[in-house]
Amino acid sequence: MTIRVDRMTSSTVAIGIRGVSHQFGEEGDARYVRALRDTSLDVARGELLCLIGPSGCGKSTLLNVIGGLMAPTAGAVEVAGKRVAGPMPRDIAFVFQENALFPWNTVFENVNLGMLFQGVPRAEREARAQRALAAVGLEDFAQHYPAQLSGGMRQRAALARALSLETGILLMDEPFGALDEQTRMVLGEDLSVLLARADKTIVFVTHSLGEATFLADRVAVFSARPGTIKEIIKIDEPHPRKPDFVTSAKFTAIRNELYALLHDEIRKTVAETSVSAAREGVP
Repeated sequence: MTIRVDRMTSSTVAIGIRGVSHQFGEEGDARYVRALRDTSLDVARGELLCLIGPSGCGKSTLLNVIGGLMAPTAGAVEVAGKRVAGPMPRDIAFVFQENALFPWNTVFENVNLGMLFQGVPRAEREARAQRALAAVGLEDFAQHYPAQLSGGMRQRAALARALSLETGILLMDEPFGALDEQTRMVLGEDLSVLLARADKTIVFVTHSLGEATFLADRVAVFSARPGTIKEIIKIDEPHPRKPDFVTSAKFTAIRNELYALLHDEIRKTVAETSVSAAREGVP
C-alpha cells in the first residue's frame, strides 16, 4: 500500500515540484524558521493529492509556493510545463479555510468577482456562475447573502467561486477545517463527486486522517519541520467515493497506516515546541 515518491511521464504531470526548500528569515535571527526541506513530487492531471503532517511542517507553505504566492528559497515548481514565478489566475484557483466572501454581496455576486478580475465578459461570467453554483448545489441560494447561509453553504459558495474560474488546478488549504464533522463528511462526498465529473487537479491540505483517506487518490505524509515528504500512500478507490467506504476494512487500514506514519513526527513537533517555549521562558 505504501509507495515512495514517484515520477510520471511529462504528459501526465500537472504540477512538478523540484527540490523545493523554504525558510522564513535569516539563520541566526530570532524569528528564523526552516519550513520546507528539499521536497520533490509530481502531481498527476486529474488527481486529488492530500498533504498531511504535523502542525508547522510546511504544508501550507508548499501550497503557497505552488500557487505562486510565495517564492521558494531553493528549488522550483512547474505548472503545465511553465515555471511558477507568481500567481497564475488562469491556471490555479484557491479555496481557503476562511471563505472570504464579501458580506455585502450576494452569493451570485461573490462568485462573479473572481471572473471579473480575470476579465471575463459579463454574459460568460453569469453563465459560469450559474454552472458553478449548480455544481455545488447552491443554485437556489444565488440571491442570498453570506450571513443567511450555514458555514457549510458558505464553503460551497467559496468552492463555486473557485470552480467558476475554470482553472485546471484547485489548491485547497483546510477548506472544511472550521466545520463540524458531519458537514465535513457531506462536503467531502460532494467533492469526490465533483472530481469524478470534472478534470480537475486538486492539492488539498488537511489535518484530518479520515478526510485524507476518504478524499485522496494519494496522500503525501510530511515529516516534522523542516518538512519533507516521508511517504506517499496510494489509495486505490474510484471516485465518487461511497459513504460505505468509511466503514470498510480498507478505509480503516489506510487510516491506521497514516496514523502510524504521523505519530513519531507529531511527537517530534511537540517536543520541539516544548524546548522552544522553555528557551523563551514561556510557562
